[in-house]
Amino acid sequence: MTDPRGLSTAEAAQRLAEWGANEPVPRRRQHAVIRLLLLFANPLILILLTAAIVSAFLRQPTNALIIIGIVILGTAIGFVQTQQSERAAARLRSMVAPTATVRRDGAWQEMAVRDLVPGDVVRLSAGDLVPADARLLAARDLYVQESLLTGEAMPVAKEAQLPGSARAGDRTGAVYLGTSVVSGMATVEVTATGPRTAFGAIAERLALHPPETEFERGVRRFSLLILRVVFFLVLFILLISLTLRHDPLESLLFAVALAVGLTPEFLPMIMSVTLAKGALRMAQKQVIVRHLPAIQNLGSIDVLCSDKTGTLTAGVMRFEGAVDPAGVPSRRPLVLAWINSRFETGIRSPLDTAILALEDVATEGCEKLDEIPFDFERRRLSVVVDRPSAGGRERLLITKGAPESIFTVATGGDRDGAVVPFDEAALERSRAVFRDLSAAGYRVLAVAHRRVDVQVAYGSADERDMVFDGFLAFADPVHVDAAHAVAALRRDGVAVKVVTGDNELVTRHVCAQVGLDASTIVLGEEIAGLTDGALGHVAEQASVFARVSPVQKDRIIRALRQRGHVVGFLGDGINDAPSLHAADVGISVAGAADVAREAAAIILVRQSLGVLHRGIIEGRRASGNMMKYLLMGTSSNFGNMLSMAAASVFLPFLPMLPTQILLNNFLYDLAQVTIPTDTVDRPYLQRPQRWDMRLVRDFMLFIGPISSLYDFLTFYVLLAVFHAGQGAFHTGWFVESLATQTLVLFVIRTMGVPWRSRPSRALTLTTIGVVGIALVLPASPLAGLLGFVPLPGHYYGFVGLATITYLGLVELAKRRLVSSRMGTV
Repeated sequence: MTDPRGLSTAEAAQRLAEWGANEPVPRRRQHAVIRLLLLFANPLILILLTAAIVSAFLRQPTNALIIIGIVILGTAIGFVQTQQSERAAARLRSMVAPTATVRRDGAWQEMAVRDLVPGDVVRLSAGDLVPADARLLAARDLYVQESLLTGEAMPVAKEAQLPGSARAGDRTGAVYLGTSVVSGMATVEVTATGPRTAFGAIAERLALHPPETEFERGVRRFSLLILRVVFFLVLFILLISLTLRHDPLESLLFAVALAVGLTPEFLPMIMSVTLAKGALRMAQKQVIVRHLPAIQNLGSIDVLCSDKTGTLTAGVMRFEGAVDPAGVPSRRPLVLAWINSRFETGIRSPLDTAILALEDVATEGCEKLDEIPFDFERRRLSVVVDRPSAGGRERLLITKGAPESIFTVATGGDRDGAVVPFDEAALERSRAVFRDLSAAGYRVLAVAHRRVDVQVAYGSADERDMVFDGFLAFADPVHVDAAHAVAALRRDGVAVKVVTGDNELVTRHVCAQVGLDASTIVLGEEIAGLTDGALGHVAEQASVFARVSPVQKDRIIRALRQRGHVVGFLGDGINDAPSLHAADVGISVAGAADVAREAAAIILVRQSLGVLHRGIIEGRRASGNMMKYLLMGTSSNFGNMLSMAAASVFLPFLPMLPTQILLNNFLYDLAQVTIPTDTVDRPYLQRPQRWDMRLVRDFMLFIGPISSLYDFLTFYVLLAVFHAGQGAFHTGWFVESLATQTLVLFVIRTMGVPWRSRPSRALTLTTIGVVGIALVLPASPLAGLLGFVPLPGHYYGFVGLATITYLGLVELAKRRLVSSRMGTV
């Protein structure tokens, strides 16, 4: 037997320990040591460690120690940075964790969904996500969307059943995790949590094969491109080295070291750190990122679809007045609306909040008898009360809702306290009052009532033959920063489109105040007659859509995506979930309905276009820094590796020792670890950014060969001018290659003029520091251990001259490449 007071805290804690957290797919939390060890399972690292062991057996302990040291240092840096990023992401997710209304210790309280246990008593209302599998204890007009479990598109009616009375396979008396409440209310008892729910098996499969995002697809394509190049280049070098009868072990180590130099082994870490830092910066600007890859998509959007309420307007309603059906000021609609709002238990809208902010005008002696919850088909809510009247007491059904909805159930109208027929003439007069209020920018609510007989329960069928009492007018002032935010978004390449269910009169008034072109408003009835192709053309041209249904919102978003736009959708309502899924970036707010918040990838702490604009800019900043790493990995680094491949063909010795290549690569990667902290040029932030793999390819084809050209020049100078032996050649090229491929970051990090774009202090220090290490290593006590020899002083003059001219040539090539794409980075 269920205890109506719910579980006690102690009993719930015991069950939580027994059954575990309410997570469909339990989080697999690996110990930090295990995760560190797994990093060493990388094939390239395993090959390097094997090579170190072989070197030790062949009595080359120095080589073995250097290889092991570089592997440990590189892995440690990646591990620490990734751990910090994951912790930051977890903190952000916890800020928007879903909650449920649970009865514990006899009191209703909000609790994290993951803490629910079997036996908990939970209250559900429209807009809630069902937090676990549960049995209905009580329900009123409950409809649940179960499409995720059953594939059925229409909501399913639910009702409480006596224990043991349900037939096999009958789901009427139960609700399930993963579904959502469309309308009505219920009290339920949790029967299963986590992986034991009906949704658990589905969630497990989804977790095993999550859909690939555009961001992940871009990273995968880039990695495959590099790995293909690595495979064929390394195989070529190994064959050439063995053909020329170079030392087999040295040849193998050289090939493996070259593979390490070409492989973007720091790419996952750079991506993780960049996204996490971007998410933390966005959190400081009141934008919470639930899924880190969404940052890249947020920076890419060029169309933002949004309702007007809470984005263009403040979303805080203020009561302005009440009038009767003819537009004459009257107190009666306010009195009845106050009773309705006071006793309703479903979703409390901003209009209810505004009504209840007034002093208690009517509830003395009132007793609530029943409630007919709001739903999106009726668009109204009713309560049944017993209240004092002149003749004793009366039983009233009081309804408030959208005027169009109230008009359909009214047969009479109030005039100075008397009921008069609500005929066509009266209806047209009321519609004119409604239009005038809407044109003045007011949100309008209609109120009606009827006396009802005593009966056990009441339903929507009782909403008939009602007396229309009049209208309530509310002001929703425009956000102080709305006009500025709309202009800023337009300036930065994002077109704002208002997609609202409200009428066109109110919508035109609001849009005019914030600078949106509302000369052409597309109505829902017009959208219904358009094909998807025609809708795409209309959606591109128009900025305002009014009286649209949730299905039509979804169609608008999909039509824009079909036209090649990256679409963000800002929604907070129950029926916004499909549109949030359909958009490239679903955006909601902290106070949204559960089903909307869970469908979104981005959560705004404060519902404001200004906040969202700042989030978009941060998304572009994170995208820009990731692109810098990609361009670096496919330009100078690729060129140097290509030079090594070519040099191994004509030189009688390896162009650089394997340990030197590994050290070169480690120092090069070390310089780029601070890329996530770098500044991003304003031109890049002023345009939507998408992954431009063509630019990456072009950098590889044009910038890489320039790097190789300077390497060949260095080979010639070392052999023909300085008559370098093997040791001097290794040392000279190590210094030149590290200096050029590292310092070129200052050129590649901006598509503008390098000396006008200031890098971050951290990036400057690591880059200059790495070049400084390269210059002093040949004269340091470690030189002999690493196979370096002192270089002539005037060789450093050549390195300086070569580096300056190399950077200048890369700058010219870069300008030519981006002349048609200003602001790519």
